[in-house]
Amino acid sequence: MDLHNRSVRQDIRELGALLGDVVSAHSPPESFELVESARNEAIAYRRGRTDDREPLTSVVGSNSEAVNAVLARSFTIYFQLINLAEERERVRALRTFRQQGTISHSITEAMENLAESGAEAETVGQILSDVHVVPTFTAHPTEARRKTVKGILQRVGQILEDLDERRLTNEEETALIARLNAVVESLYTTKHIRDRRPEPFDEARNVQWYLDNVIFDVIPEIYAELEAALEENFEDPPDPAHVLEFRSWAGSDADGNPNVTPEVTDKTLHRQRSLALARYRESLEDLLGVLSQDGTRVDVDTYLDTIMTGESTTESIAETAAERYPREPFRQATTVILERVDRVESVRPGGYEDGEALLEDLSALAAGLSAEGLDSIVSEFVTPLKRQVQTFGFHLASLDLRDHRQQHTQALSEALGAEDIDYAGMDESERQEFLTEAITRSAPVLDLADRGEFTAETAVVLERFDRLADWHEEFGPDSIDAYCISMTEEPSHVLEVLFLADQAGVVDYPDYSGLDIVPLLETESALSNARDIIGTLFENEAYGAAMRARDETQEIMLGYSDSNKENGYLAANWQLDRAQRRLAEITDDYGVELRLFHGRGGTISRGGGPMNDALLALPKQTVTGEVKFTQQGEAISEKYGNARIARREMGQMLNAQIRARHANMSEPDPTLPEPWVEAMDEMADTARETYRSLLETEGFVSYFEQTTPIKTIEGLNLGSRPASRSDERNVEDLRAIPWVFAWTQSRAIIPGWFGIGSGIDAYLAETDDGLERLKAMYESWPFFQTMLDNAALSLARTEMEIASEYATLADDDLQARIFPAIENEYERSKERVLDIIPREDLVDRSWLRESLDRRNPYVDPLNFLQIQLLSRSHRTPQEERTLRLTVKGIAAGMKNTG
Repeated sequence: MDLHNRSVRQDIRELGALLGDVVSAHSPPESFELVESARNEAIAYRRGRTDDREPLTSVVGSNSEAVNAVLARSFTIYFQLINLAEERERVRALRTFRQQGTISHSITEAMENLAESGAEAETVGQILSDVHVVPTFTAHPTEARRKTVKGILQRVGQILEDLDERRLTNEEETALIARLNAVVESLYTTKHIRDRRPEPFDEARNVQWYLDNVIFDVIPEIYAELEAALEENFEDPPDPAHVLEFRSWAGSDADGNPNVTPEVTDKTLHRQRSLALARYRESLEDLLGVLSQDGTRVDVDTYLDTIMTGESTTESIAETAAERYPREPFRQATTVILERVDRVESVRPGGYEDGEALLEDLSALAAGLSAEGLDSIVSEFVTPLKRQVQTFGFHLASLDLRDHRQQHTQALSEALGAEDIDYAGMDESERQEFLTEAITRSAPVLDLADRGEFTAETAVVLERFDRLADWHEEFGPDSIDAYCISMTEEPSHVLEVLFLADQAGVVDYPDYSGLDIVPLLETESALSNARDIIGTLFENEAYGAAMRARDETQEIMLGYSDSNKENGYLAANWQLDRAQRRLAEITDDYGVELRLFHGRGGTISRGGGPMNDALLALPKQTVTGEVKFTQQGEAISEKYGNARIARREMGQMLNAQIRARHANMSEPDPTLPEPWVEAMDEMADTARETYRSLLETEGFVSYFEQTTPIKTIEGLNLGSRPASRSDERNVEDLRAIPWVFAWTQSRAIIPGWFGIGSGIDAYLAETDDGLERLKAMYESWPFFQTMLDNAALSLARTEMEIASEYATLADDDLQARIFPAIENEYERSKERVLDIIPREDLVDRSWLRESLDRRNPYVDPLNFLQIQLLSRSHRTPQEERTLRLTVKGIAAGMKNTG
């Protein structure tokens, strides 16, 4: 059976033609001709038909403001459409592989591998009870598109799906093409630049859209595949347990963002609960339509009694249901469940306390249906709903609170100072002693509600903890049960949050803690001193009690972005790998369960890349089964915007974690060969020195500002959070996202590879058989293989010839001193990586090479137009808008921002 009607080439060709018609209709004739001329000149150079880019630069440089605006808009929209065509091609491949039963790295494949390895059902059950994969959505500003634009693109995607997957008459196909033309015309004539920054609640709503409209419906499919694979491969298969959960920072991450207030968090919690309950109501109303069984033929009271009886309120609801559906017991029970869901947010009594209570009633209903032989209704209607309730509860996604450790220290210094306690004047050991004594005593030290005399920053911190107790009361502790501390450097930074939670009543020493306190280790000093920081906390009386109250589990977050910005790609990756091993040793020494939280971004330099590869590359001793990682910006849209792709992403994550957990159980404490460790140490040291030497070159910040569109990016209104932590113009205070975004625009992408060539060279110069050892490391060590493969991808995306054009924007002396170092390191890194990996091309996937070759000729005109505009000391308002549009267009073409 042919599943599809179209191909990616047809989609691209027809979308390009439609866009051309729209551009021609809405622009002066010369505009369309110059757009076509720029496209053709770029293609001619890329295909070797011309020797230089002068014709392209001449076309771009001679245009009027109006024509350049058309050029920027046309190529930007072209990439948005091509991205949809490539997404459709990925869906085609997934559907075809599923139909053939050949899809790799799937949940089914993971179960087959376990069975082939001889794993017993009991072992598989233990693996599944350990595995808990937790994608955590953040509001980090890496999504360059407006919400309105995304909505139009979703319409385009739906039309492409209909054309590809539906059997259409000629008339129906013609109508769809006409609709597609209208939507593309709308896309072209829609404003693409935001007038204002999104508010934090806008960002929360954006994350909630993916949870509500895509992920919610995919979860039952994930569990259905897992259950089918278990039944196929094992006798007496285990229950799949609770293997997936979703969390969010959107609306609760206040680190560097004063706009995330307690009011925003409160609105976010309310809306997430409303969305989850609305979906449950829809499912229950759908279920009512198939539960018309005659009560005279069934006897299920023993199963349904727990639903129909209990508190007087429940019995009253049951009486009303019985009057409405006489002799239809299953409808009566479902009506009671539906009414109790309705009352969760109502002042009326009888609503469910939490998702667990709803789950119990759904289980009772399922048992009653099964007793009457109605298992098909259970599997099609009740089991999917149970899986959704199990995954999303009444909160849709649990929130993590987050703030910078400096905010807590400042707030305590001010609040305790009002109580004549000189916290600011204490040293580290004195702070630890004071906080421990305050937590273990019964009387409170602070009244968090009394904050009228304090600065706004301190008042917000105190209010956040004061409201946390209320949120636990109203939404349940699971709704917001983790607090992440950015830039943790000392044990006191963690104890400060424990103290504030204790003052709020969220912690009650020694038996109760409603909060996981999560130190974020991201600087070299914090990662190097992890044993001192974490070990001191484990030995602390107050913190030890709180951790025991949280099932002896310690969550620790690792920051990939700032580690890379501080140390460079190779050194940061090795430092993080060693830190994970060190943390596993520390927690093992103290008998504590470790849960690692990987703060990954979308780009290679910020920990991005295929998530299944990343999970398999983690040190085995850290794979406890629980893993948590951030998903942000354009990565959320790319992975979770389409239901079929979302299912694939989740399946790959679970495949990797199941395999990794099984490997850990089989060989829990692998030891790296010492020569490998020595090789990495030497390469990382030199790579870091090379990278730091570049950043510390006199005038480097000026070079960065002159040769990238960083200032334009900072004004793009991508997110509610400022681009820098302070007004200082230095690399340290610039956030990692705009740092990577800017280098990606100029096609240099140094955060993804700079230093790796020098590091490898230094090692090879000292070791006779070094190259053979590095090849063996690549062959046998997932960490090393993934690191080099990701560096190869960053090198492949780099276009040094175009980067050299951006370099001409710098002052002559800066260009002469800095660009040659970048260019030389690029050539060195490319050569050394290709010396080690067993292939001739940096890109090892044919589809990716095809995509890069397809995109590059269309990105080039945008790059050269951006260079022209950046070279002007004064730009008109029209030119400024066009410059911003080139940033969005290049981001769409590169499929990457920060």
